[in-house]
Amino acid sequence: MSIHPEHDLNPGDDAEPGTPGTGEDICDACAGKGTLLDGKACPQCGGSGHVIVGIGGG
Repeated sequence: MSIHPEHDLNPGDDAEPGTPGTGEDICDACAGKGTLLDGKACPQCGGSGHVIVGIGGG
């Protein structure tokens, strides 16, 4: 068992991909484009245009 996650989380991620109760959503910071207006990679999603967010649970 590794203490290091297999996936590096971006600041906009709530959890690692595949975590129960989460799903992929469009990054609000870049509107899913992966880049900001200045052309640089979005720091919230790491340039992917998507973030992992909580979708439910109790």
